[in-house]
Amino acid sequence: MKTFVFATAASFALAVSAVSGVANAADLPPRPYTKAPPPVTAPAIVYNWTGFYIGGHLGGVFSGDSGLQGSDARFMGGVQGGYDYQFANNWVLGLEANYSWLASAGGGVLFPGGTVASLDNRGLGSVTGRLGFTTGPVLLYAKGGYAFRDSNLDVGFAGVSQPFSVDGNRKDGYTVGAGLEYMFAPNWSAKVEYQYYNFGNTTFTAGPADIVGTSFRNDEHTVKAGLNYRFGWGGPAASNY
Repeated sequence: MKTFVFATAASFALAVSAVSGVANAADLPPRPYTKAPPPVTAPAIVYNWTGFYIGGHLGGVFSGDSGLQGSDARFMGGVQGGYDYQFANNWVLGLEANYSWLASAGGGVLFPGGTVASLDNRGLGSVTGRLGFTTGPVLLYAKGGYAFRDSNLDVGFAGVSQPFSVDGNRKDGYTVGAGLEYMFAPNWSAKVEYQYYNFGNTTFTAGPADIVGTSFRNDEHTVKAGLNYRFGWGGPAASNY
């Protein structure tokens, strides 16, 4: 009987302790909610094409079959510089000057009477406007404007230069082209470009009899890859952001 009473009392004490613990827990304030911090992300790169640039290029120049010496291909290398202005979010308007030195064509064309005529184009240059569309680091553009070249036309017979005259302007003309430029690092961009030069037609109007009346075209096709250093790259475009 004593054992039963003792066990009953112990059970009652445990029950009272459990109820008291639950009551005390109910009186505790709720645990504060802590929001997780946002993930850290790198700042977005802003590609701004506005500014001055200088650079260099390498490539090849190709004359057509209708040139004085027929179709030929030569190595070229040169420099360029200009200014671009980015506007209306994705458009780029620019002005560029470039000059390319050309490897010598060599030789000449032999006429039936023994006269040799040779045209040595030593350099090509241009001053052009360009308009492009950009999507961040990529710029697609077209260009066109004034072209000039350093050119020497010579006529000889038996190794002796002969007097002659021609019509047409073979040293001044126009050029058009297109290209793609990619901004791959702060202040640096690379490009590939095609450019066509047209200097009109030339006709021999006087000189040795076997060349008089001969006409030929003065046009060149160039393909080149270039590298530009850009001043002030990385800031927001003036009217875009």
